[in-house]
Amino acid sequence: MATKFNPKYGVFLPIVLAITIFLWAVPVSFFGIEALTVVQQRVIALFVFAALMWIFEIIPNWTTSLLVIVIALLTVSNKGISFFCDPQYGTLVPYARIMSSMADPVVMLFLGGFVLAIMAERYGLDVTLARALLKIFGTKPEIVLLGFLGMIALFSMFMSNTATAAMMLALLTPVLSKLPADDKGKIGLALSIPVAANLGGIGTPIGTPPNATAKGALEQAGIDISFGDWCMHMIPYVVIMILIAWVVLRFMFPFKTKKLVLEIPESRVKKDWKLYLVWITFIGTILLWATEQLTGINSNIVAWIPLAVFTATGLFGKEEIKEINWNVLWLVAGGFCLGYLMQDTGLAKVLIQAIPFGNMSVVLVLVVAGLVCYLLSNFISNSATAALLIPILIVVASGMADPAASNNAQFVSLGGTPAMIVFIATCASIAMLFPISTPPNAIASATGMVETKDMTRIGLVIGLVGFILGYFWLTKLFPFA
Repeated sequence: MATKFNPKYGVFLPIVLAITIFLWAVPVSFFGIEALTVVQQRVIALFVFAALMWIFEIIPNWTTSLLVIVIALLTVSNKGISFFCDPQYGTLVPYARIMSSMADPVVMLFLGGFVLAIMAERYGLDVTLARALLKIFGTKPEIVLLGFLGMIALFSMFMSNTATAAMMLALLTPVLSKLPADDKGKIGLALSIPVAANLGGIGTPIGTPPNATAKGALEQAGIDISFGDWCMHMIPYVVIMILIAWVVLRFMFPFKTKKLVLEIPESRVKKDWKLYLVWITFIGTILLWATEQLTGINSNIVAWIPLAVFTATGLFGKEEIKEINWNVLWLVAGGFCLGYLMQDTGLAKVLIQAIPFGNMSVVLVLVVAGLVCYLLSNFISNSATAALLIPILIVVASGMADPAASNNAQFVSLGGTPAMIVFIATCASIAMLFPISTPPNAIASATGMVETKDMTRIGLVIGLVGFILGYFWLTKLFPFA
């Protein structure tokens, strides 16, 4: 069977390769950056290559990440091609350091989150929780809408947004079918899926890939935000945004129906030791994540506990391993690799010295960076946007965090590096204008009940409110200490 030709290969790939080769081959003096080395020039070319490949999606985003890692190993590591990897060209990166991006502690944190999500779905924890929590919202449509928003947001904090949206669509479909065709409330209920899934993921470090990228980048910069500290700061933000979304959805898409009965099927999973073990492990893992500052156990280490328990007891085997979303892990790893390259080759330091970040307006930098992230995330994946921008912004933040910088006092007063990087991750998650913006948006669009104009309307409101609240929340109201 012949493979279908991808037109992007013929249109965009030659352009991307031409730009990359040009940046790779021109004299170092072309960049106008004093002290720039050949190795650092290659990292710039590799960064541009990754950015363009992610933007145009010529190949799957995760394969671009793998390409970045392989090219880096061959051309800027201490064990790469001898012709390229000569110390005279600049500081080379230890090959083990580049390879470690595939098993960065934050990648392992995400892996643990995937394992919990898979087991929760396999043993019906998701349906059981949904039945228990949604039961308290009664039959009034507006309250049922609030229940779905809260439920989806809660699940998105610990499961992938896509998996949560797909699961909740299955629960929501019978409800939607009972509403009259002319009831605008159907649109509001369908839109509650992407809105709550995108917002809910902001609440925890494992809720969405941009959070993992942000946490990993902060750790590289020597700033460790614990799982509990992240939750304590960002879950209240999520709660406020969910309430705002509830009000906006009710206003834009009012219900005509006065009574709505939920019929969620009971989980048919056999109640035996396996089910109880999954419950205990699930609750225990979340408690350990939430009490990291009390127990002293790093959240990345905690993520391995469910994997160890489930594999040792035979609950998690080769079939379950296939269900892990490996492409997300590889994509995040590629972003970490770029961060390693910028730091270890000295490129980050060179850029800090070459670009006067220390004299720029902190507010302007934060707003412009947030807007760029938000706009990009509406057209390319949130994960790719975060992997592209956060390594750059860590460099920007380092420049402004320098005590010698003229804007250092203002930068510190606005929350410093944690505020900037977590704000960027938040901007990636609130981008939801179109069906292509996020998988949950696509799932909602697939119901046939949501027109793009409706999605864009609600997306604009949530994006604008989320952006403004996120900025003031992280810089003024509740900054990370």
